[in-house]
Amino acid sequence: MNLEEDHLALIREPRMLVVEGLTCRFGAKAAVDNASFSISRGGFVGVIGRSGAGKSTLLRTINRLVAPAEGRVRFEGTDVTALRGKELRQWRARAAMIFQQFNLVGRLDVLTNVLMGRLAAMPAWRSLTQVWPESDRALAMSALEQFDMASFAAQRADQLSGGQQQRVAIARALVQQPDLILADEPIASLDPRNTKIVMDALLRINKHFGITVICNLHSLDLARSCCDRLIGMAAGRVVFDGAPSMLTDQIARELYDLEAAEVIGGTVAPAPEVAAIPALGTAAAA
Repeated sequence: MNLEEDHLALIREPRMLVVEGLTCRFGAKAAVDNASFSISRGGFVGVIGRSGAGKSTLLRTINRLVAPAEGRVRFEGTDVTALRGKELRQWRARAAMIFQQFNLVGRLDVLTNVLMGRLAAMPAWRSLTQVWPESDRALAMSALEQFDMASFAAQRADQLSGGQQQRVAIARALVQQPDLILADEPIASLDPRNTKIVMDALLRINKHFGITVICNLHSLDLARSCCDRLIGMAAGRVVFDGAPSMLTDQIARELYDLEAAEVIGGTVAPAPEVAAIPALGTAAAA
């Protein structure tokens, strides 16, 4: 099965994710506070902000791993926050998560870990036996080949390096045949070489297959070089929404506060001369 052909029909039509007044609380604390934005299909959107800003909770709420207290998420007109049972499982397949800690089953081989991405498309009885159709096995091998991991198909996942494990996790997400990939700081535990490999893999998914990617990133250099749009969060709120070139030194420092020196480095964009810069605390129109 050809992954590129499978997504051809999807590429022809725009997709839209709409987040409306989304709030998620843990006790009295609002981890996400009245977040609103919309995303057209095919973009590579970076979510930035200091640790604890609400980035991970935002992605998990979109995927419905976390239930919102208020607001809703709509995708192509469907209220995702109202989904239950089978429809919710199907949504989680369409909005594939990639986690910082990979979430692979270490004792299983690489191919089986990738095939786990097909569980939502299988009948319940078959998922229990894990008897994989040949078409699914071919799809999984095709995904591994995309990221130069096919030669590791029979190897246990816990014998791989961190970068290799993350590429397997990305292949697993790809075989879900998603409309949307939600990557939660996928390079946080990786060295510079594997960081580049993993980000290149996500860019390939976005550009080659036309799949929308929303990626939490801590590094502003990476966010600027990889993303075509940035959403900045602070204290659970969306406080910046615009092109990477619009993220000035001043806005970045306000976003990151004490962490600014760590994430900004020496490559902060100078303030442009135009007046239409989204002020911190007021998200620009999507």
